[in-house]
Amino acid sequence: MSERSLYTVRQIRVNLGLKNFDSAIQKDMSKWFPTSSKQGQTVLSTDSKRTGKINRRSDILRAAEKLMRSNGLSGVTTRQISKEVGCSEGALYVHFKGRLELLLAMLEESLPSMLKPLQALRESVGSNSPQQNLVRAVSGIFKFHQRIVSASGGLFAEPELLAAYRKSLGHEGKGPHLSMRVLEEYILSEQRRARIDPKVDAKLAAYLLMASSFFRAFNEQFFGKAMQPVWSTFVEQLVVTVVPPPPK
Repeated sequence: MSERSLYTVRQIRVNLGLKNFDSAIQKDMSKWFPTSSKQGQTVLSTDSKRTGKINRRSDILRAAEKLMRSNGLSGVTTRQISKEVGCSEGALYVHFKGRLELLLAMLEESLPSMLKPLQALRESVGSNSPQQNLVRAVSGIFKFHQRIVSASGGLFAEPELLAAYRKSLGHEGKGPHLSMRVLEEYILSEQRRARIDPKVDAKLAAYLLMASSFFRAFNEQFFGKAMQPVWSTFVEQLVVTVVPPPPK
């Protein structure tokens, strides 16, 4: 019996009020799907180890992202994911309806790494120097771009996934345009405090910072090597050029 079939049977029995069935089915599943830390066998996530229950969702999403980085988005299949995680292919359907939903979840769960540096930037208005704050924020954005640039290119080869991702971002009130708005609003706030040159066009500056980060991440993945100068030097030069302090 496949793991997906066992899951379906368990849901039916639970809905019928057979409360003791869950523990029994777990024993049956352990016979069919033993756990191990070796590749090709089940690897338990931190949550699974803490609770003592098998929950492969986070493991599946990590495996999908790893495969996306090496194979490209279109090269990620449910068979490859299950092999990487070390579970049956049917186990994926316990958590996701199919490949589309799985990849959508992977894309959605990468967003927090983009939001953290932007939130920190919002909270830094008036403290340190604007250039220092922007260097930190753009560096966080660059790490996010390094992570998702290959997926963003692959999205355009999968219209159904792209449409679903657009719909998801719209429903959640998210998207790349909102990230640029945070940069723009920060620059305007610092201009009102006379900490950034008033001649700077805040919207254009936000576009330039975001575009420079993404283009560098794209180039590094395209050529397979780091660009020069090193990021720490590049981002400092970028910020002071695009968003200089007011003239003395």
